[in-house]
Amino acid sequence: MKRIAIVLLLVIAVGIYAKRRFYGPKIQTEIAANDIKNGDIIFQTSLSSQSKAIQLATNSPYSHCGIIYKNGSDFYVFEAVQPVKMTPLQKWIVRGKSGKFVIKRLRDTSILTPETLVKMKNVGQHFSGKDYDLTFEWSDKKMYCSELIWKIYKRGAGIEVGKPEKLSDFNLENTAVQQKMKERYGDHIPKNETVISPKAIFDSDLLETVAEN
Repeated sequence: MKRIAIVLLLVIAVGIYAKRRFYGPKIQTEIAANDIKNGDIIFQTSLSSQSKAIQLATNSPYSHCGIIYKNGSDFYVFEAVQPVKMTPLQKWIVRGKSGKFVIKRLRDTSILTPETLVKMKNVGQHFSGKDYDLTFEWSDKKMYCSELIWKIYKRGAGIEVGKPEKLSDFNLENTAVQQKMKERYGDHIPKNETVISPKAIFDSDLLETVAEN
């Protein structure tokens, strides 16, 4: 009987963990869904191998971002991963650290007319399927997350969400950052490369926070 009781307790514990792990973020998403609109920008702390280096280099907890679009009754995040693609919003949120996210929107919502959103989606379609850019180059051959957002807004809506910087503007002194750069660039670090970080977009004066958990 004692052994059976222990097994039952373990089953219950696993069930509670699974519910929190998979349904907790979903509840938060459903609450925020009433306020989500096409073109919103969502941020999270990625669990990728490069996330910590990005956080340290940019002095920000946010290392990944994407654009939200609605298709039918469902929301998706257009993001630059491997490859650039649409990801269901719920799946995107659960993939981040602790299921936490922040959603931002243009303060001037009149900019995102139906026609402008179509242009933005068309720009994004040009990038769909492209490989993730591990070296953060300012070209269209490959894409990283914040570059994808910046170029879609620039070319589709005619505005610059965030100010591009040079790689040398970031905090490159931390050991974790240096190790990651060594891994990506070897001994030739392109410090003059133009880069747009998730933090630069997050801090843009053009945006305001509309949802977070």
